[in-house]
Amino acid sequence: QLQAFGGGLVQTGGSLRLSCKVFGLSLDNYAIGWFRQAPGKEREGVSCISTNSGTRYYARSVKGRFTSSRDNAKNTVYLQMDSLKPEDTAVYYCVALAFCSNTWYTYNSDDWGQGTLVTVSS
Repeated sequence: QLQAFGGGLVQTGGSLRLSCKVFGLSLDNYAIGWFRQAPGKEREGVSCISTNSGTRYYARSVKGRFTSSRDNAKNTVYLQMDSLKPEDTAVYYCVALAFCSNTWYTYNSDDWGQGTLVTVSS
């Protein structure tokens, strides 16, 4: 029901914009969380954007470099990633949440979907 795409290979300092397309749901009713999992590491929360974009949370590691936005009319959420670093290399996932709580980053699921791979070369 959610599909993340837009990943790829980019050099350090470069930019990418990920998209999360929502199918079969009305994006108006959901906050969207972005998560990532690097090789050999646990999955971590990257960003959460509320239904009306009024609340946006970012992980400390990406704050000031990543920006989430949404276009409810297109049922799509975006993650603009700038000043990328090799440690941003990971598979990125998007999930639908009821809202962006203070503990949004603890979300877990048995089904994270396909995700999209971002590779930042040094």
